[in-house]
Amino acid sequence: MAGHGYEAGRLNLPFVGISTFGKRAYVADWDAIEADVAVMGAPFDFGTQFRPGARFGPRAVREASTLFSFGHAGAYDHEDDATYLGPEVTIVDIGDADIVHTDTVKSHANIEAGVRAMLKAGALPVVIGGDHSINIPCIRAFESDCAEKGPIHILQIDAHLDFVDERHGVTEGHGNPMRRAAEKDYVSGITALGIRNVSSTAKDGYDAARAMGDDFLSVRQVRKLGSQGVLARIPEGARIYVTIDIDGFDPSIAPGTGTPSHGGFLYYEVLEILQGVANRHEVVGIDLVEVAPDYDPSGSTPILAAQVLLNFLGFIFHARQSSGASAAG
Repeated sequence: MAGHGYEAGRLNLPFVGISTFGKRAYVADWDAIEADVAVMGAPFDFGTQFRPGARFGPRAVREASTLFSFGHAGAYDHEDDATYLGPEVTIVDIGDADIVHTDTVKSHANIEAGVRAMLKAGALPVVIGGDHSINIPCIRAFESDCAEKGPIHILQIDAHLDFVDERHGVTEGHGNPMRRAAEKDYVSGITALGIRNVSSTAKDGYDAARAMGDDFLSVRQVRKLGSQGVLARIPEGARIYVTIDIDGFDPSIAPGTGTPSHGGFLYYEVLEILQGVANRHEVVGIDLVEVAPDYDPSGSTPILAAQVLLNFLGFIFHARQSSGASAAG
């Protein structure tokens, strides 16, 4: 086991210790972030229109992520013949944004401040929600970054379009985030995958989405195109922000969510698209939302969420390292 640290270091089993994301170091001072990746929880679910509980998502996903914390020297994938997330990739957990109960404005502002701190530190921001409204402050935080580096394109994995403009005065609930994003001049477009069945958005919302540059596909349409066909629809050279609503997956593998929708993606359908995005694009930010663990006694939904995030991060940094090696050569 040379090089793995199993003999000299602690065994550090998943059920031992503090549940930071992937058992990585905790950084309480947001002005002292030094890492390739910074993970923050956004335990806010006041934007839900049906079943609450996503406020417990960050804690559950962190705990589930300890299952994948054995890799002292990274995680080897025999299919890709690659080792992912080795010691050269530094990941820190900066804790949770402060949530002020019943106050969307203050809570969203605190989430935005956390994302801004991660971007200022040069770390890839990963935000675990919380309901999908937490995407609104996440995208808002990118304004200065985009002014310097150029616009972002959003890749959305979701059962619902989330393109509602306003409903009874609500403009920043979990049905609104993609509409708020599309209004930003630094968001060049949206590719939404998995949109299906009875939706949270009425026809006029779909019409507005098309008019504002939202390219959306159902699960069946994605399957007909295949992963390569889907990847070809994302603008070449775009800087990509990825937002993953866990209800984009089928409830047979992700029942722990507030608004499950049957007919969703299976694991590898999403993973292959994410790997393709990591290989073709610069990924600049990630959020994963709507894990509501109390609806899934098996605990499989947060495990799925943690596995998707860790695999995606592995793809991103492996692609960066391969690109750097090619440039050096």
